Amino acid sequence: MIGVADAGYRAIAFDFRGYGLSDQPNDPEKGSFADLVDDVVALLDALGIEKAFLVGKDFGALPAYLVAAVKPERVCGVITLGVPFMLPGTSVLPWHLFPKGFYMLRWQEPGRAEADFGRLDVKTVIRNIYILFSRSELPVAGDDQEIMDLVDESTPLPPWFSEDDLAAYASLYEKSGFRFALQVPYRSLGKEYAMVDPKVTAPALLIMGEKDYVLKFPGMEDYIRAGQVKHFVPNLDITFMPEGSHFVHEQLPEQVNSLVVDFLNKQNI
Repeated sequence: MIGVADAGYRAIAFDFRGYGLSDQPNDPEKGSFADLVDDVVALLDALGIEKAFLVGKDFGALPAYLVAAVKPERVCGVITLGVPFMLPGTSVLPWHLFPKGFYMLRWQEPGRAEADFGRLDVKTVIRNIYILFSRSELPVAGDDQEIMDLVDESTPLPPWFSEDDLAAYASLYEKSGFRFALQVPYRSLGKEYAMVDPKVTAPALLIMGEKDYVLKFPGMEDYIRAGQVKHFVPNLDITFMPEGSHFVHEQLPEQVNSLVVDFLNKQNI
C-alpha cells in the first residue's frame, strides 16, 4: 500500500465480512464468493469510486477476477499474487488428484479444522500457517495427523515475517475467529458461480513465486505456463519470481512493489 501510494496512487485495503475488524455475517455457513464480490462493489459505491485496480492475494484472486468479469465497467485492471483466475464450482480444482490428507480437503470437512485449531491458541495457528505455507511442498497430513501437526513448535518463523507481524495478524483472528474464513474460501469453493465461460477483458498481472506450493497443485503449472489461463484472462502478463514463496509480497516487498507500480503506470489511467 505504501509503495503504490508513494507512486501517486490511492490505496485502500479492507476486511471482507467475517474477517478482521469487519462484522460477522448473520449466517456464516451460507457464505460464498458471491458475497465477497458484493462487498467489493458495495465498497466502491460507498466511497464514490467509479473504477479501480483490484489486487488480490491467494484466494483474494477469486473475487478480484469475478468482479472484473461481472462488473467490467468498474475495473481498470487486476493484479493477483499466488493464484491465477479460477471459477468457483465443482470443477474448480481436480480434487480426485490431490492426496487425501491435503489441507484444503481436510479444512472442507465441517468441524475438522475447528477441532485442530482449537487445541492451540490463535497466535500459534497463524504461526504454523505461515511456516507451513511458505514451504514449496503441498501441505499434506498423514492418516494419524492433523494439519497443525505438520509444524514442529521449535520451527522458527520465516526470516521475512517478524514476531510483530505475527502479533498483528493474530490479533485480527482473535477478534474474528476462523468460522467465516473456513467457509469462504474452503467450504464454498465448490459452490457454482453463475457464469458460463467468463472473460476478464481488463489488463491483468499474475505474480507467482517459483517456490510457491500452489504450483504443485495437479495441473496448475501447465495451466499457468502453457497459457491456458489466458482463455479466461486474455490480457494477462505473468511474472515468475525465482526465489518467491507463497508469501512473495511479504518476502520480497520491494521487487513486488516495483512490478505492481510498473503495471499500474503502463495502463495510462
